[in-house]
Amino acid sequence: MPLFCRNPDFFSLDWRGGRPLKTDTADFRYSMNFTAEEHARFLTMFEQSGLQSKARFIKARVFGDTFRVIKTDDGTLKFGDKLTQFYSQFRAVGTNYNQVVKQLHIQFSQKNALNLLGKLEELTAELYAVGCRVIELSEEFCRRWT
Repeated sequence: MPLFCRNPDFFSLDWRGGRPLKTDTADFRYSMNFTAEEHARFLTMFEQSGLQSKARFIKARVFGDTFRVIKTDDGTLKFGDKLTQFYSQFRAVGTNYNQVVKQLHIQFSQKNALNLLGKLEELTAELYAVGCRVIELSEEFCRRWT
């Protein structure tokens, strides 16, 4: 008889890997049937709740948890999309800025490079002002609409 068969702990579940076993498992399941109208109403309520799982939504409703409704505004979504696009463009400008400065030092003489860097510095100040204005408008939008 092999040695592992004589070991009483061989068949215990402690030696296996994986996630720890749950102490309080959800073993009780219920089923329900909806009419077409009830199903449409259920789906509408589920979508408004913002939860990811229908089971969690049903549990929350059965046990009286708060029912929150998330409403989306198309204007707010568009503003968020445009702000995200602007931010990505802003980052691209920063990357290009670094590349331009490196090329100025490589390609031009010291005098020409300093002259062009001065112009670039003025444009950077304008870009900074635009960025500050965008931040102000975003904060005003948040105060007004949230």
